[in-house]
Amino acid sequence: MDSPAEYAARLEVDYPETLDRLTTLFRLIWIIPIAIILGMVSGAGETVTNTVFLNEAGEVIRTTRETAGGLASGLVGATALMIIFCQSYPRWWFDFSRELTRFGARVGAYMTLLTDQYPSTVEEQSVHLEIDYPNVETDLNRWMPLVKWLLAIPHYIVLAVLSVAAFFAVVFAWFAILATGQYPRALFDFVVGFYRWCLRVGAYTTLLVTDQYPPFSLS
Repeated sequence: MDSPAEYAARLEVDYPETLDRLTTLFRLIWIIPIAIILGMVSGAGETVTNTVFLNEAGEVIRTTRETAGGLASGLVGATALMIIFCQSYPRWWFDFSRELTRFGARVGAYMTLLTDQYPSTVEEQSVHLEIDYPNVETDLNRWMPLVKWLLAIPHYIVLAVLSVAAFFAVVFAWFAILATGQYPRALFDFVVGFYRWCLRVGAYTTLLVTDQYPPFSLS
């Protein structure tokens, strides 16, 4: 197992010396527009409605199909198929997935109060996320996408527990920022570490850029 510093996906967030109390107070409101944009880009919660037929009373009967993953789940499936059957990971495809991941990380950092910078759709800002482009033929086993989700179950269990701790850490940080204008450093490092862990698991199971098993580490 590689050390966390050498892993194919890495995340750092600049620690802010001071944070704005007003935007922190209304963060759940400020984030709505950019969260909607992220949801539209990723296709999360997409709803598709199809007209089927007219009933005996002449009323239009419709069927509604809802998808929970949208574009995000489609990217995972398509990437897996390309690796398995074509042993290919086109660079443009990788670049899109990486930039979408970066955008989501900036929105997540803003939502959890790690930064006052409103999430940009282009600029890196204070969230530094790097993902290594894989050489499919030498770095990836074409059959691993079939079992990675199963191998990562221990990570899912740990992350489920950590997500609860991270939630309460953000709530406590919210009160601390309103009182002092600062994010307690220990809580900041924990929340960033939680995101870092999620990123490494995502790089292994959904982005599919590495076959190296993610380390159990916040660092």
